[in-house]
Formats: sequence, structure tokens, C-alpha cells
Amino acid sequence: MPITVKDITDVLNKDVFTDKGYYCGKISDLEFDISRFKVRSIVIATVKGSFLGDMVGGKKGIIVPYPMVQSIGDVVIIKHITAPPPEER
Repeated sequence: MPITVKDITDVLNKDVFTDKGYYCGKISDLEFDISRFKVRSIVIATVKGSFLGDMVGGKKGIIVPYPMVQSIGDVVIIKHITAPPPEER
């Protein structure tokens, strides 16, 4: 089921949570597939001390494939992400 919004600016700066309730950060940008007129991914600006902020360390953000987005409303809900084992980082 596609998720639709009226304007791209409706999505920017929305808070992002996982489906398990963990706070991730805010949407800072979107990546588009212009040939298909679809969103390819969202860029989440991580917040220090947040779930994703702790997972990615000093990185300022993370790119999440759009199929991981479950809903967009007052907040954005994405599928829960787990960190790879320490030896793979």
C-alpha cells in the first residue's frame, strides 16, 4: 500500500520512530526515483542519545529505504532496525 502526502514539505522535519517505539531523529531529506515518480529513500538526521544515534555513532544521519516506512502522519513510523554484530561495523 503506497503512502501518499500532498506536499514533500509535509514530510521534512517530522519525528521518526521505529515500530517498537524507539525515537530515531527527524527526516532531513528524501531521495527520489524520478523515472518512476516514487520516493526511493528517506534521510534521517540522527539525534545524540536516540536509538539510531547510538547505533551509528558519530554519523549525522542514516539513509533508510522507503519500503521500510510503515506510516506517515503526525510522526513517521519505520520498521525496527537492528545493529550488525560489532565485528561487522
